[in-house]
Amino acid sequence: MPRSYQPRLLDDRLRARLLSSGAVVIEGAKGTGKTATAGQVAKSSAYLDTDMQLRRLLEIDPALVLEGARPRLLDEWQVAPELWNYVRRAVDDDGRPGQFILTGSAAPVDDRTRHSGAGRFSRLRLRPMTLAETGHSSGLVSLFNLFAGQPARAPASDLDLPGLVARLVRGGFPAAQKLTEAASRRFNSDYLDQMARVDIAGDGRLDHDPRKVSALLRSLARNTATEARTATLAADLKGDDGPLARATIDRYLDSLQRVFLLEEQPAWSPALRSSATLRNAPKRHLVDAALAAAALDCDATRLLRDPNTLGLLFESFVYQHLLVYAADLDATVFHYRDSNGLEVDAVLQRPSGGWLALEVRLGAGQVDAAADNLLRMRDIVAADPPAALVVVVPTGYAYARPDGVNVVPLAHLGP
Repeated sequence: MPRSYQPRLLDDRLRARLLSSGAVVIEGAKGTGKTATAGQVAKSSAYLDTDMQLRRLLEIDPALVLEGARPRLLDEWQVAPELWNYVRRAVDDDGRPGQFILTGSAAPVDDRTRHSGAGRFSRLRLRPMTLAETGHSSGLVSLFNLFAGQPARAPASDLDLPGLVARLVRGGFPAAQKLTEAASRRFNSDYLDQMARVDIAGDGRLDHDPRKVSALLRSLARNTATEARTATLAADLKGDDGPLARATIDRYLDSLQRVFLLEEQPAWSPALRSSATLRNAPKRHLVDAALAAAALDCDATRLLRDPNTLGLLFESFVYQHLLVYAADLDATVFHYRDSNGLEVDAVLQRPSGGWLALEVRLGAGQVDAAADNLLRMRDIVAADPPAALVVVVPTGYAYARPDGVNVVPLAHLGP
């Protein structure tokens, strides 16, 4: 393995999927490390976004692009969507697992018209690096053990709050890890600009205006980790020429999801013992909380002076970690809100129905209120009892309270 490659939590799952599926699709935003990750196991490669000779060959005989040692990496395959069916046929013809790895930083516009690939393709999502992957989380408290009912217990974390906020602002893109803090902030700002100018423009369904996309990204950053509806975003984007049409915003939001820049956290819908009704609006997050910080032009020092903004960005930061850590458990990350005003930041549910609930708080002084929220929710949900109730804080000790609620620093959390 090249010394420059930082191992990812996805590595083992990729190897396992290659043993069971004819082709594995690794999707994710640009710059998350898909090519490097796939390159650890691929035996030949075709770089479709940069190799002009391959692009010309696609017009003559696409099947030739598939020739090479297996597993063969087809990098940025979505620039040639017709390859999907050629790969499907090749997998059928060969019959063995582990034939191809397809990486893609966007879902093709005609994605819904393609053959599903059921039984042939396995999908993985690669997201920005977590603290466990960059070496800044001890991983002493794992989601696996929390689901197993094991109480949290760990000494004070090595990472303090300023250090954790600096990591949040730096973000999880591999290329930013060895940059200075100022250079990493510039990297993130340039990344947003590139996405607004070029990548969203590649969606043929849009009347693309980079200024409007950039304004929408800033609005999403201001409203991160909230259920802000399209009307709220439209009002936020109102300019001299009036508000953006809601239909336009919906199309932009759809395209931001198509390039994996926008994450939507769905609402949980369990049966309740109370008469409360459940809200079903998703929360929205940018794929990396560092991008929200960049959109708001916040460095670590400014965030530490603004606990309200830091609290929202920290919730998004925790959410992006939960998505990665929960993947090995096949758990989905929801949020909870009912008509009585009770909100819980995250609910992880496994296919078996087992679940745990988490509240995210910045300081020790907020833990009691967060624990009360979790206990109230436990008492009104008619599903099986939770495997664990957890308050996630930035740093410090991990411990179980007398009421059974676990307090877990993000700097100790792992898969």
